[in-house]
Amino acid sequence: RKIRRFVFASSSSVYGNVKAIPFREDARVDQPVSPYAATKAAGELYCHNYHHLYGLSVNVLRFFTVYGPRQRPDMAIHKFTALIDKGKPVPFFGDGTTARDYTYCADIIDGVTAAIDRDLGFEIINLGESRTTTLADLVAIIERALGKKAVLQRMPMQAGDVLLTRADVSKARRLLGYDPHTAVETGVTEFVRWYRETAK
Repeated sequence: RKIRRFVFASSSSVYGNVKAIPFREDARVDQPVSPYAATKAAGELYCHNYHHLYGLSVNVLRFFTVYGPRQRPDMAIHKFTALIDKGKPVPFFGDGTTARDYTYCADIIDGVTAAIDRDLGFEIINLGESRTTTLADLVAIIERALGKKAVLQRMPMQAGDVLLTRADVSKARRLLGYDPHTAVETGVTEFVRWYRETAK
């Protein structure tokens, strides 16, 4: 049985430090600022090539900082939550003004499910919350959810970090009926509830 439809998980990292905010799918992505971003951009090119050569229908989904229950412990929200909860220093890179479009896992799942069901030829589609939260605000949100204060270990910006991400999700709304609605405050509260249940 031939595979005729395919969904590929890409990343907002491919945008690098694109100046136009929010990020649109037609922005240039040929200047990645990290090896991870370069691999995702290359994967998108492979997908287009397979669509061109073999007629494979490919929906490339650019995820924007996905988080939620069962998140890997090395990812920022999980890592920060555990460190704050244990009273350990939180690595705080830069001045706290870098910002990310944090997207709750349930909203991402809705987008992926919709993409699986649609034969669109070849499309690149952002899946984000379309709202930015600074690093400083993220730490404050986790503090409130935990009821504990963070001990910050201030460090310089990391090489390969982007300053800001924010998704333009108008294409996802049009093609997939995508409707993200979980504010980061709500999503982090849900994550902390899961974290506490699993930490017992």
